[in-house]
Amino acid sequence: MKKLCIFAFLLMTSVLFLACSPAKAPFKATDITGAEFGKALMLTDHTGKLRNMSDFKGKAVVLFFGYTHCPDVCPTTMSDLKQTMKLLGEKANQVQVLFVTVDPQRDTQEVLAQFVPSFDKRFIGLRGSLQETAETMGNFKIFYSKVEGKSKDDYTIDHSAGMYVFDKLGKIRLYMGYGEKPAEMASDISNLL
Repeated sequence: MKKLCIFAFLLMTSVLFLACSPAKAPFKATDITGAEFGKALMLTDHTGKLRNMSDFKGKAVVLFFGYTHCPDVCPTTMSDLKQTMKLLGEKANQVQVLFVTVDPQRDTQEVLAQFVPSFDKRFIGLRGSLQETAETMGNFKIFYSKVEGKSKDDYTIDHSAGMYVFDKLGKIRLYMGYGEKPAEMASDISNLL
């Protein structure tokens, strides 16, 4: 009887210990659920249609800020997103990737229409005026700064390189840092779906 009591005590202690242990985070990315920024988005897509976040309710949204003349980070990230969509399989139809340009001077509607869908025909490029771009970057806490080159059109833009992921209800949920692997992104998006 004494052994049974000790066993029961150890079992109850183990259960209580496990119940008090912090749960393992379901995401590889940073969970920012409840963040109070990034709510407004009103830009024109690469087909000329005015878009806002409510247009994509019912889908998870991956929002990436970049520019088409970017020498490395942006094309690499877009390629990773393309691979992520492949890894998601049928679930990819429940995901919308949005590429927001930080360089509206060079990234015209026509340029975005060639660049963005070349990675995946479902991807949408968004742009605004210089003022709309500045307001959007501020709303999403995106850093960007023009770095002058040798001529007027020869410049680069330093910018934040992460992505925001919104759930199907349009709530901001995750921040994915630059360099996150497609398998990790696919896992997180799949868990969010």
